[in-house]
Amino acid sequence: MTNHDLSVAKEKKPPRFFYGYIIIVASFLILLISWGSQYSFGVFLKPVLNEFGWTRAAVSGAYSLNIILAGIFGIFAGRLSDRFGPRLVLTLGGLLIGLGYLLMSRVSDIWQIYLFFGFVLSIGISGMFVPLISNVARWFVKGRSLASGLVMAGVGIGITIAPPLANQLITAYSWRTSYTIIGFFTLGSIVIVAQFLRRAPRESNILTLDPANTDSLNVQVRGLSLQETLRTGRFWNISLEGLFFIFGVQTVMVHIVAHATDIGVSAAAAAIILSVVGIVSIGSKIGIGGIGDKVGNRNAIIIIFTLIPISFLWLIFSGELWMMYLFAVVFGLGYGGFASVQSPMVADYFGLKAHGAIFGVVVFTSNIGGAVGPLVAGSIFDNTGSYHWAFILCCILGLVSLILSILLKPARQNSFRANEQKTLH
Repeated sequence: MTNHDLSVAKEKKPPRFFYGYIIIVASFLILLISWGSQYSFGVFLKPVLNEFGWTRAAVSGAYSLNIILAGIFGIFAGRLSDRFGPRLVLTLGGLLIGLGYLLMSRVSDIWQIYLFFGFVLSIGISGMFVPLISNVARWFVKGRSLASGLVMAGVGIGITIAPPLANQLITAYSWRTSYTIIGFFTLGSIVIVAQFLRRAPRESNILTLDPANTDSLNVQVRGLSLQETLRTGRFWNISLEGLFFIFGVQTVMVHIVAHATDIGVSAAAAAIILSVVGIVSIGSKIGIGGIGDKVGNRNAIIIIFTLIPISFLWLIFSGELWMMYLFAVVFGLGYGGFASVQSPMVADYFGLKAHGAIFGVVVFTSNIGGAVGPLVAGSIFDNTGSYHWAFILCCILGLVSLILSILLKPARQNSFRANEQKTLH
């Protein structure tokens, strides 16, 4: 071997420690804290209603506003993350999330819920998801879906822990004191953990879950611009899939606890339904993330979208607690899997050049469904006294997502993922 070959081999040797692992851990913790507290909204729903006597649609509207504005702000958060890196965006987001919950503890009128939860918290939460998941996609090429799944498992654990904990806090103290505790905790913890985040290198030899197997120092950032992406039919297919899917997801997150107590389930047992969703979604995020790396993210999406209408069909006829838990299992499998492959699929089809901005628009479109779902379900309940037709609608929209996923053509063999992989040889 010549001196030149030895020099090249030394240059190709990966560093002993891969900072991408720190990115996974930090992103995991931030999603656990931020989205665990976000999904506790349904636990607070009835205590707030009992104090003020507002309708479910009125209070659900604040959650819907939160989701839609988080989607809008998420586009800008993705752009800011592309330009300045995730640390600044996540720090500011953590400050706003903590402030939002502290303000929620002081609510005395319905408009304040719309201002504090619907607006302030939406800005904060918008800085959590898109910048983190986009940054993970930039750090990892090989094992990108698995890496995304590991990070998104934080949301699953958050859902598992936060709703029962929130219920215990409300029972022990009050819903106002509980929001105060959540506010201080989220503010301090997210801001601290965010300091460990780094922007992914533009050219890196460590874009893999196994950096020892990386052979090149040059993984180039390729892809379409946001403007080019918006002109493709594939983008709108992916976006509409997410819109109809998240309609059902957020309907469950806001109303499933109230629905369970309506049919005679205790508040503590009803909160566990969300925990079951969270527990199952942890394994699903990791498992389906790994499947996405092996069989393709588009094929993994088809599997996911098959589970969702099945789960809602079962929920329509569920009148006992064990049936609700079984619904949570099937629903959690689909919900968790989608979270782990959505960002990698965007990278597969459109590359990494403007991934944060593109993924932000996809999430925004999905959040339109997430905003409309809880509001429509609340209105249906207020007018009929039941969620029956709301769950039927969720089942139908789940089927539409499945059809769209089947119609979506697979990413070409010369797609951006393939180009990235070729640079590793």
